Amino acid sequence: MKPSRDIARLLDIMAALRTPVTGCPWDIEQTFRSIAPYTLEEAFEVADAIERDDLDDLREELGDLLLQVVFHARMAEEIDAFDFGDVVQAITNKMIRRHPHVFGDEQARGAGMAKGMWDKIKAEEKRERRERRSELGLTSHEAAGYLDDVPHGFPALMRALKLQQKAAKVGFDWSEAAPILDKIEEEIAELRHEIASGDTERAKDEYGDLLFAMVNLGRHLDLEPESALRGTNEKFRSRFHFIERKLSERGQPLEDATLDEMEELWIAAKGRT
Repeated sequence: MKPSRDIARLLDIMAALRTPVTGCPWDIEQTFRSIAPYTLEEAFEVADAIERDDLDDLREELGDLLLQVVFHARMAEEIDAFDFGDVVQAITNKMIRRHPHVFGDEQARGAGMAKGMWDKIKAEEKRERRERRSELGLTSHEAAGYLDDVPHGFPALMRALKLQQKAAKVGFDWSEAAPILDKIEEEIAELRHEIASGDTERAKDEYGDLLFAMVNLGRHLDLEPESALRGTNEKFRSRFHFIERKLSERGQPLEDATLDEMEELWIAAKGRT
């Protein structure tokens, strides 16, 4: 089987990998749940390539992410739930419906995207989805609460941001960033108190409150938390590598360095960035 630019070839490859007896034992034994962590991992690797402005890696990582979609679709096809074509049809239908100012009739295109139309279209989609699931005899995972449709599977920082954004749509929000700084100082004081008390569970709770408040501050400053933290992680990695390299130039193993020696090099690393 030769590689190809045609998506049909990828679908054929996945079908071959999942074929009992002649397929790949590892691929055959996978389930939706066992593959889900890989799907998340590939999505983060796409984000990492974008963060590094590495388009060569981005091409590869997008392919890996596409494979995850094909993998899930193949498993669904095997149990007669849906196939890859159904996935494509669902998303093309959604994109056309959500952009009447682009794909609609002349009047819709001329009117442009009216304020609130996006939310109205999404609300209609949710209603239709509930009706479809009801007809199929499927229970709805949607809860009654306003915030309950923010997925639990999101990374915690992302979910905090989505919860705050949705609450803000109905007016539950700070009017500006400055009071959030006061809230952060309040949370730090409460965290200090619980650390001093030795109550680990309450300290964990206050630590979470502090992180939530930090996400809120970033939202008001138009700073995306995952991206900001990825930048800091990379900065830390780069500075620590500087320490490692300088110690190596001295012929000194990293493990033998004192904290004072590493701190001195850390300060030097900070002066470079």
